[in-house]
Amino acid sequence: MAPQTSIPVSANVLGTIGTIFWCIQLIPQVWYNWRKKKTDGLPGLMMFLWAICAVPLGVYVIVQNFNLPIQIQPQIFCVLALTSWAQILIYNNGWPVWKATTLAIGTGILFGSTQVLLILTLRGPYERGVEWPMTLVGVISAILLASGLIPPYFEIAKRHGRVVGINFVFLGMDWLGAFFSLMALVAQQTFDYLGGVQYLVCLLLELGIFASHTFFLLRSRRLRAHAKTANIPFDELPEAAKYVYPRPCDPYTENLAFPRPDTSASTEAGGVEGNGGEGVVERVTTADSEKELERIRKEKEAVREKRKSAVSEKRLSAGAGRWPVRDGPCAV
Repeated sequence: MAPQTSIPVSANVLGTIGTIFWCIQLIPQVWYNWRKKKTDGLPGLMMFLWAICAVPLGVYVIVQNFNLPIQIQPQIFCVLALTSWAQILIYNNGWPVWKATTLAIGTGILFGSTQVLLILTLRGPYERGVEWPMTLVGVISAILLASGLIPPYFEIAKRHGRVVGINFVFLGMDWLGAFFSLMALVAQQTFDYLGGVQYLVCLLLELGIFASHTFFLLRSRRLRAHAKTANIPFDELPEAAKYVYPRPCDPYTENLAFPRPDTSASTEAGGVEGNGGEGVVERVTTADSEKELERIRKEKEAVREKRKSAVSEKRLSAGAGRWPVRDGPCAV
């Protein structure tokens, strides 16, 4: 396809709207990560692939002479993706702030230099009618963009459809940015199919993430209501264990989502044991009724018995007097 020679006003307006969304899309996610001081469920590979994707995407839209807002999009997209990637290195991997920041800045400089070099190299042949290099760049960009949205599905699968760590304000703004950018391409005099495929893939994969969490909310509505009634966090319900990763399987394994049991502790309400049982931190010291306390006590005893049995079996299989080391998430 020949370079765009005249850009309609509608394409510039739609492209500007898309750029505005993509300029601020990752700000809610960055703030969310900073406030929580953790990035569980947000894959670092997702952000790094998106940052790489900005290089061929920027080359493609600049050489093709798309409208100016769309040419700016990949640059901002890369900066925000690298920022979020650095946060994941800090909060999830335990990197020092200076080390993660230096790596992110150095990577951004490398990506920017590569993009400039490719633009200078490919612009001449493209203007002379050699289009296959630009087609290849567009295909690589589309593959990287789609690949970046695949790692979240593995995290979702670990939690049986539950989305954790991804801010839905960010996801919604990203979806709107892709939508208006796609409409900007439609408004141009000639529609670029490779550019359109990139935005369409982004729209469909993000819709899948929204749909997955919606189904989770529908499936778990009774459990969430039960947790609210009992004044217990959803993640600490034994019945909700399959929606938590890592899953609590042994009170003596490492990296558990639940606290280590402390059967010596007790609460002020009726002598109910504190952090024992299913690992639920007792929060009903002033329960509304004795019936509710009795129900919770029975649930604790039932789960505690199951855990004792499971731990005994693991001790026999691992050898006398040795606790097994965590070897992966439990099957639920």
